[in-house]
Amino acid sequence: MIKASIVGASGYAGGELLRLLLGHPEIDVHQVTSNRLAGTYVHGTHPNLRGATKLKFTTVDALEPVDVLFLALPHRTAANDIEKWAQLGEYIIDLSADFRLRDAAAYEKWYGKPHPAPDWLGKFVYGLPELHREQLKGAKYVSGVGCNATASNLALLPLAKAGLIERVVIEVKVGSSEGGNKHSLATHHPERVNVVRSFAPVGHRHQAEIQQAVGPIELHFSGTAVELIRGVLCTAHVFVNQALTDKDLWKLYRSTYKNEPFVRIVKDRGGVYRYPEPKILAGTNYADVGFENDPEGKRVVSISAIDNLMKGAAGSAVQSMNLMLGFDETAGLGFVGLHPI
Repeated sequence: MIKASIVGASGYAGGELLRLLLGHPEIDVHQVTSNRLAGTYVHGTHPNLRGATKLKFTTVDALEPVDVLFLALPHRTAANDIEKWAQLGEYIIDLSADFRLRDAAAYEKWYGKPHPAPDWLGKFVYGLPELHREQLKGAKYVSGVGCNATASNLALLPLAKAGLIERVVIEVKVGSSEGGNKHSLATHHPERVNVVRSFAPVGHRHQAEIQQAVGPIELHFSGTAVELIRGVLCTAHVFVNQALTDKDLWKLYRSTYKNEPFVRIVKDRGGVYRYPEPKILAGTNYADVGFENDPEGKRVVSISAIDNLMKGAAGSAVQSMNLMLGFDETAGLGFVGLHPI
């Protein structure tokens, strides 16, 4: 069995990681940390895990070396101590934004401060298997993925690979868990309930990840908070450089995703779920992707849905770990969701 530990396991993404790893056939969860909750049972924070484990949180100082170390820490925390983490884990998967961007100048532009460990940026592989499957195989260090970037990248990938994008306007609608488990006035129930709130009309940091993935295209990105707990719905208005038929688009999307175990094309002529819907993806590692062709002009509306805590965080991390260590890529990720929910 491979021994794994989670640093920062009290947050939402850390809890999802723990849930997945406890059910993974090849993994023994050794330690999980929370300085604030050290000594308490994990099910006190993650009640869904009651009866699944008797683990207690430990302090970071009590960490012992393991095969795989997951870092589920606030941004900049992982990078500040990367040398220490590298001594504790043979393989490292960092869920924060610290190592997602390859360019230190781009990091400073989007995050407002110089990168704490720029020499490490080139050592990390971006942890989205649909983009970097071969690089992930045998990699030692993997970065997490931005949930909004993941939904956007998967919506754009078929068209981007074919060189068809002239410009794109993306709107993502996101659930409240995207903000993490630290409360604020904005997340206080009377302020958050019933909202359709624009929180990032321009300048969202995940835009940098999208541009890194799809190349130097004209890209506009906006984020809106809606009344969901889990979920991201990306609606990408893609202005293409040539007219496309439905047959062309089906060919592009199928060729891109036909061998992807966690991407499903959703484009039906009837029924309730004709297009991707984040509600039915809660708790799963699936990404549903669909499209519609605008008959009035050279515009394709590409739509994708994910669970932000799963395919947008913990699920992609475990999928990446499976590739890193040579396991079945789908190991520990077989949950297909619930309906109705």
